[in-house]
Amino acid sequence: MTEEKTWANISRFQTYLFNSGDNFKSYEMLGSHKVKIDGVDGWRFAVWAPKAVSVRVVGDFNDWNGYDKMLERIETSGVWYGFFTDIEEGMLYKYAIEAENGETYYKADPYAVKSELRPGTASVTKDISNNYKWGDKAWISARSKNSTLTEPMNIYEIHIGSWKIHDDGSFYTYRELADELVPYVKKMGYTHIELMPITEYPFDGSWGYQVTGFFSATTRYGESEDLKYLIDKCHKNHIGIIMDWVPAHFPRDAHGLRMFDGTPVYEYADPRLGEHKDWGTMVFDYSKSEVISFLISSAYFWAEQYHIDGIRVDAVSSMLYRDYSRNDGEWVPNEYGGNGNLEAVDFLKKLNKIMGTEFPNFMMVAEESTAWPLVTAPPENDGLGFNYKWNMGWMNDTLRYMGMDPYFRKDNHSLLTFMMMYAYSENYILPLSHDEVVHGKGSMLNKMFGEYDEKFAAYRTLLGYYMTMPGKKMLFMGGEFGQMLEWRYDDQLEWNVLEIDKHKRLHQYVKDLNHFYMENKALWELDTSWDGFRWVNEADSENSVLSYIRRGRHAADNVVVVANFTPVERPIYKIGVPLAGEYEVVFHSSAVKYGGNKRITKKVYKTKNMQFSDMMYTIEVAIDGNSVMFLKKKPADKAAASKKKTTASKTAKKTTDKTESATAKKAAVKKTTATKTAAKKTSTRTNKSAK
Repeated sequence: MTEEKTWANISRFQTYLFNSGDNFKSYEMLGSHKVKIDGVDGWRFAVWAPKAVSVRVVGDFNDWNGYDKMLERIETSGVWYGFFTDIEEGMLYKYAIEAENGETYYKADPYAVKSELRPGTASVTKDISNNYKWGDKAWISARSKNSTLTEPMNIYEIHIGSWKIHDDGSFYTYRELADELVPYVKKMGYTHIELMPITEYPFDGSWGYQVTGFFSATTRYGESEDLKYLIDKCHKNHIGIIMDWVPAHFPRDAHGLRMFDGTPVYEYADPRLGEHKDWGTMVFDYSKSEVISFLISSAYFWAEQYHIDGIRVDAVSSMLYRDYSRNDGEWVPNEYGGNGNLEAVDFLKKLNKIMGTEFPNFMMVAEESTAWPLVTAPPENDGLGFNYKWNMGWMNDTLRYMGMDPYFRKDNHSLLTFMMMYAYSENYILPLSHDEVVHGKGSMLNKMFGEYDEKFAAYRTLLGYYMTMPGKKMLFMGGEFGQMLEWRYDDQLEWNVLEIDKHKRLHQYVKDLNHFYMENKALWELDTSWDGFRWVNEADSENSVLSYIRRGRHAADNVVVVANFTPVERPIYKIGVPLAGEYEVVFHSSAVKYGGNKRITKKVYKTKNMQFSDMMYTIEVAIDGNSVMFLKKKPADKAAASKKKTTASKTAKKTTDKTESATAKKAAVKKTTATKTAAKKTSTRTNKSAK
């Protein structure tokens, strides 16, 4: 049998898979790798540059000249490779690519696992394959067996560079962040952290969304092993990690992917397809098999090497539509004359299928803002195959409603109720994300209508409503304590506002609300089924009140929600319930400890045999203005004990009343007798005097 030909341990089969769009671990072939060839240690370099005339490796080791580091082409694969023994870990390098037009382009390695700290743009030799000993085996095993669809999921979205900053203005490292962020998130009751992009990017102001290093963790915050420590610590504390990932576009930076070998390699050649003019970025050419191998390998790499639990795919809408943010005449229809980008659709289906197969219960989340159908349906059912989709419609409608004068809300009631018309058409995440607290939109707290105190009451109501509607949850950092200013990527959160009582109490409210969510199955275990939700009264637009039931698999877990979106108190408000008994207030946003002004005096409401709407029984509750409260039916034995206690109390009161009455009666008789005796003596004295 003939031995397969290899090039510095790169096999023909690997290049074949890469050229076919099926090498999902192409990072093992391409990039710089510490390897042993024929017993000799060295570094192998490999890069895809199909139209290049020649390729050199230039760097610290050859004064950026590189004529001693010429690469060779591997047959017709478009891949160039070389093996060198005089290179060490930690050296800077680039590829000097001679193009057909005679120009030489100095490019960073698309597959580099480490990049030079900005403003530097070189790649760095590094072996990360075994540079950290993981301790999260139990977490990974449990994740593979349990779908998040039927588990609580409450995501805390953060931007590492601005969560906290040292007094000298320097960033927290991944390792420092692990020691502060993880305990904080656990204490606050979040289940997951979503990291805004940590793939390497040159411009801080892009927030990480203009990526140049799709396999490289940004060195702003430390080394790859430090990031692994952060993720490992999250897992050991039962916190999942989702990362933002950007396969929709890439920047025009000279050292990046654009015109990589002097021709459009990673981007569409036609600018009507290959450019996003609004963003000043380039669009990946999803029709090229090698680009598909590159992108899927990137996602695979982060799951395999960094143990992340999910990916939020950014700007999916821009991938799906050829006319996205383009005027007539500025886009090219697909082969059927439509505006769908069929290659991108095929890529997303393939990506999601691979990630779901290779990493069971790995989460793929779409930031998709249009009505594209079946985003979270499986590819075999003609869906895109994502696990979740951001519910941008809910977010826009809800924040618009909360910014209105309450007087006008009755005419816009459908902004809150419309969501339930489509709530189960996809698996949704309800996002209160970074996008909503920038560019003049105001902080989450300041979006609320009203003066200072009113904003807090309204915000507590919003959060209580949001936490009890169908869908997983996500809140951007700072929203948990009422950040006053918009988010700024170059400054830390306003942690100092926690010295103000209102903010401190709001912080406590969010913490308790998060834990209430986690502890009550009805709020998450049937998130993707109509069985998990029932309206009580969605039609009370006049009072701007919503009431509904979140249902679990067991009726005892059900939570009744009443939300009042005006500042008007309703001392007697009827709602229907399906079962007779006693309903106990288990959570109230107007409690004094949360910054409200309501001391909850009545905590239990007994049903009346009166039908309300389609419910057999009614309770009459008192609801504060701008508030949300949750009730649960007391178990029969608990209700009976409560009734027995009440009866005993009443009996004791009756006994006391009878005793007091008898004593009073005796005293009255005694007083009357004494009065008569005194009167008789007086009369006798008077008669004697008269004589």
